Amino acid sequence: MFYRLSGIKHTRYASSRALWPVTADRRIMQLLVALALLAPFFLSDLYLTSYMLPWLIWTAAALSLTLLMGMAGQLHFGFAAVLAIGAYTSIHLTRAGVPFEFALLGAGLMSAFIGVIFGAAALRVKGLYLVMATLAMQYLVEWVIINVPAISGGAQATLSTPDVTFLFMPLQSDASLYYMALLWTVVVTLLLLNIKRTSFGRALVAVRDKDFAAAVIGVDPVRYKLLAFFAASFLGGVTGAILAFCYYQAVTPEQFGFNVSIQLVAMVLVGGLGSVIGAYLGAGFVLLLPIVLTNVLAFLATYEWIPISFNLIAHIPLMVYGALIIGVLLYEPLGLAKIYDNLRKYFVVWPFRHTQS
Repeated sequence: MFYRLSGIKHTRYASSRALWPVTADRRIMQLLVALALLAPFFLSDLYLTSYMLPWLIWTAAALSLTLLMGMAGQLHFGFAAVLAIGAYTSIHLTRAGVPFEFALLGAGLMSAFIGVIFGAAALRVKGLYLVMATLAMQYLVEWVIINVPAISGGAQATLSTPDVTFLFMPLQSDASLYYMALLWTVVVTLLLLNIKRTSFGRALVAVRDKDFAAAVIGVDPVRYKLLAFFAASFLGGVTGAILAFCYYQAVTPEQFGFNVSIQLVAMVLVGGLGSVIGAYLGAGFVLLLPIVLTNVLAFLATYEWIPISFNLIAHIPLMVYGALIIGVLLYEPLGLAKIYDNLRKYFVVWPFRHTQS
């Protein structure tokens, strides 16, 4: 079969530590990369900007939160505030004449600075108490953005993004915006895949599992918790800037409410806590599934195949979507990434299922 471990012989440490040592995995990744690069050529502008573009950006946001919650084990229920800081910072910097490349860096650093301040609560509390600290960040940032006109222009104001260029290429067409989001998502993906194999990643895992035991073996929990908040907030700030410029193109405080933070946590949990591929699956599940369900029900109701009013169609997908989340977590608490891993292992030993450990 095409998916086998036989014939794979590692003679060097570099080959054994490769991201995709199995040939079939490499071919799958090459196929996915090719499809992602060619998407603007075979997808309409509607599907590109309404489905693919937001899915990539929210995947990058979920990956940023995965670094904090999945690898470091630090709960964060105010990550939408991190995105908001990055979005508003990048808009004000570009309006002041700062190049977009440096505006992205400034957005990440501003989010990281504020994120570390609230993340310092993780040095003394954990669990539900840490959740309350991050909730305080969410509501405090919301209040500041709404009530300081110099930031948002007012509670009901809309802040439009100026025209910018990235590496001397204008970000105006749908394809250019898509490739910008794709580039950033790939960068964050490769970053997390490699962090998991470094001493920094192993230290985060040690702090996540038991911070007291990590301190005994020489890992400083204070340092690595702050580094985790800094790194995740930096990635989240840049993602918020890309979200503003590549997707929203005009931001309001309502776009970064508490419900967005809950959706991000749901993406990480449903996809699989600490899993990179789980962030992709979780973002697709949370973001795209309600849209697909709504379209399917609207199609069935249009041809009167099911007796349902269009007023009820707006509520049924949310109920089904919530039931599916509960079903996924009950059937496989480790998320969609574990379901994918089970399927992958099945093909590794197929048809000799009894050999699977």
